[in-house]
Amino acid sequence: MVTVEKIAYRGWNHCYRVTDGTVEAVVTSDVGPRVIRCGFNGGPNCLGEMEEQMGLTGGDEWRMYGGHRLWHSPEALPRTYIPDNEPIEVIQIPDGVELRQKAEPGTGIAKSVRLTLDAGNHQFTVGHRLVNQGLWPVTLAPWAITVMRTGGVAIFPQIREALNGPLLSNRVLALWPYTDMNDSRVIWGSRYILLRQDVTKEKPFKLGISAPEGWMAYLNDGFLFVKRHLYQTGAVYPDGGVNIETYTNHAFLELESLGPLQTLEPGNAAELTEVWSLFKNIGPVNGEEDVEKNILPYIQG
Repeated sequence: MVTVEKIAYRGWNHCYRVTDGTVEAVVTSDVGPRVIRCGFNGGPNCLGEMEEQMGLTGGDEWRMYGGHRLWHSPEALPRTYIPDNEPIEVIQIPDGVELRQKAEPGTGIAKSVRLTLDAGNHQFTVGHRLVNQGLWPVTLAPWAITVMRTGGVAIFPQIREALNGPLLSNRVLALWPYTDMNDSRVIWGSRYILLRQDVTKEKPFKLGISAPEGWMAYLNDGFLFVKRHLYQTGAVYPDGGVNIETYTNHAFLELESLGPLQTLEPGNAAELTEVWSLFKNIGPVNGEEDVEKNILPYIQG
């Protein structure tokens, strides 16, 4: 049985807790749309929180806050960083909530996030929707970004199959100007890429990959967070053709999924759906063999 109750959380007084008694998620209507907590009942927040920003509202400056947010790609100033510091509408729906933001000034894009919980397998389904309420077509891709708690390791799959025969490339790797391929936080494996969040390293690191398997995971102190989304074969993805991205610095690590690029006529919408799964008491991951042993059974399951 899933319950939804209104609560206060970390300085925000108008929040909603969605739980089945085993796992829970918390959203706020004070800012957003944002999912600000996800974890086991009574356990730590698997999502990252920016301590100095908890409970803040209003103002013209974009804030990280932490948690989970919805952007539209490709990233650009000022479009991407329009503040979401004002109250939003929260509608209770069966087994969850829907968060609705008014259209952004300047872009005409209205964001909404729909979060529901399947009590049978303790999984969250998080639907993201971008609606063009402006007067002109806009080319974009839905971009779902989850800030993770410090101190963990992220895992990303590398496709091994030859999609179009052995003579043609089968994957894309996107790197940013500040990305150092010799960074000690990353392990470039043959089957997986591992990226550690290190609170002592301030330099940012970002990468993107094309991953038809459509999953990524984050292990932190025995708690495993997995999010999945569908990859659309033949679609054009942002940033050179990637559907998964990650960014880290000393304060957080992000798991980012992207939908295909599309041109939205006024009134049309773009959608991206993720499924979140939580597990606990998971063994450590220090390399690819540990991924095969300790993580892959939960992905395949």
